[in-house]
Amino acid sequence: MHSPRELALLYRQGKNITQLMRDERGLIHNSNEIIEISYDLQAGSYIESMGEAWMAEHNAEYCQQLAKVILSLCNPDSILEAGIGEATTLADLLPHLSKKISSYGFDISWSRVAYGKQWLQQQGISNTVLCTGNLCHIPFADNAVELVYTSHSLEPNGGNEAAILKELYRVTSKFLVLLEPGYELANKDAKHRMEQHGYCRNIKSIAQSLGYRILLHEFFPSSVNPLNPTVITIIEKPPSFEPAKHILACPKYKTPLENIENMLFSPESLMVYPIVGGIPCLGINNGLVASKFRELISKG
Repeated sequence: MHSPRELALLYRQGKNITQLMRDERGLIHNSNEIIEISYDLQAGSYIESMGEAWMAEHNAEYCQQLAKVILSLCNPDSILEAGIGEATTLADLLPHLSKKISSYGFDISWSRVAYGKQWLQQQGISNTVLCTGNLCHIPFADNAVELVYTSHSLEPNGGNEAAILKELYRVTSKFLVLLEPGYELANKDAKHRMEQHGYCRNIKSIAQSLGYRILLHEFFPSSVNPLNPTVITIIEKPPSFEPAKHILACPKYKTPLENIENMLFSPESLMVYPIVGGIPCLGINNGLVASKFRELISKG
């Protein structure tokens, strides 16, 4: 198998890294490793595309449409983009929402989060909390934010739809808004492309099987690629009687984290998670078992 360095070279040569890695591993769907490496190698490309007028205009329209949907549901005090990428969506979305809103985002790729942090700062947005994390092990507490949304972040996770939906539903306290490929509503050519790429499917039927209340499932009015049409799915969560007392959480137990010497310690898992470049790294595999971390560091 190719090393990450070799994959980086092949990516610069225009190779399809996700397909290459799936073939090497004999997989139909993308693993977390494949998604993390392939998207990390793409880091910076989304921000670069904002330099093209047509893409910037599309992104602005896309976010304006998303804002209309969100405000038709509620005027949220807090919002989370799960799979934030380089924050190009969140940056264009926030100006349409309340200035007092608390905003959060995470992504599996550290490099993309780092680009996203810079992009938000360039747009004059400095109070968003960003971290790394995995969609199947979201490092946020139960009912942590009022509204959670995705923008093609479930896309490469075919085969893990149910596990991801459960996590997204767990984290929101009111609404879950999914902007994802619409396999079931797509034409034959689009379906074939989605199958080739291992994209997600059956979001509506899986959500229904989990007992979730679906308010809407239809084509989103703004979609850039006819072979990857965006469908919006809105899920409403019944009121919770246990509001979150903390936001960021141990990715394994969803319990509070302690900031000790610029590291995040989980008293429940006895693991410590690094903060790299100001970004908490809360992937399920980012932690180091350090049961004596608290007492040894405090003594030092």
